[in-house]
Amino acid sequence: MKVVILAGGFGTRLSEYTDTIPKPMVPVGGKPIIEHIMDIYSNHGHKDFYIALGYKGEKIKEHFKNSKKNWNINLIDTGSDTMTGGRLKRLQKYLSNETFLLTYGDGISDININEKIKFHKKHKRTITISAVRPPARFGSLSLNGSIVTKFKEKQQLGESWINGGFFVINPNFFDYIDGDNTVLEKEPLEQVTKLKEIHAFKHEGFWQCMDHKLDKDYLENLLIEKKAPWIR
Repeated sequence: MKVVILAGGFGTRLSEYTDTIPKPMVPVGGKPIIEHIMDIYSNHGHKDFYIALGYKGEKIKEHFKNSKKNWNINLIDTGSDTMTGGRLKRLQKYLSNETFLLTYGDGISDININEKIKFHKKHKRTITISAVRPPARFGSLSLNGSIVTKFKEKQQLGESWINGGFFVINPNFFDYIDGDNTVLEKEPLEQVTKLKEIHAFKHEGFWQCMDHKLDKDYLENLLIEKKAPWIR
């Protein structure tokens, strides 16, 4: 399947890096996070990429200009101020009216892409979304007065689910996107939810979004310690 990666946002919460490069180009273990994401898909046999560029998109173009990967990489300018839904709408003409894969340019996981596709085909809905457990940003402490009685390193929280990206989407979803100012996570996804046309593939394994420097450091440490679950 064709893989769409939304890679055009400003990444303001990672401004230590994104003043000069777009967020998907922020390195993790010496390699841009977007390339880690592409490796995840490639390892499941999906190597036809459509990257929606925006803020500092020329940096992504420069990076892939001399890529030696056996991937088909299409780098498409979708406007610097276009919203997430609008970026996807601008790619409609490239997707040949076929079911496709979509994710954000800042989240990685050990999700099984092909199992998710099977789930999508079984339930026959417009969209399958990845439901993941939100990771705790800090280690947790249990206290008795000022005495620490229990310390737990940063881990996933078990009480709720969040949108983890890694969508499977049928082409009729484009009917719910108006244009450049449409936010994917608002009207389009809210409408298909009301119509019961969205199913959740629950992923209990590893998932991490790189929103802050703490997240980047955490991912770097996993690589250094050879404990990165998304690496095959």
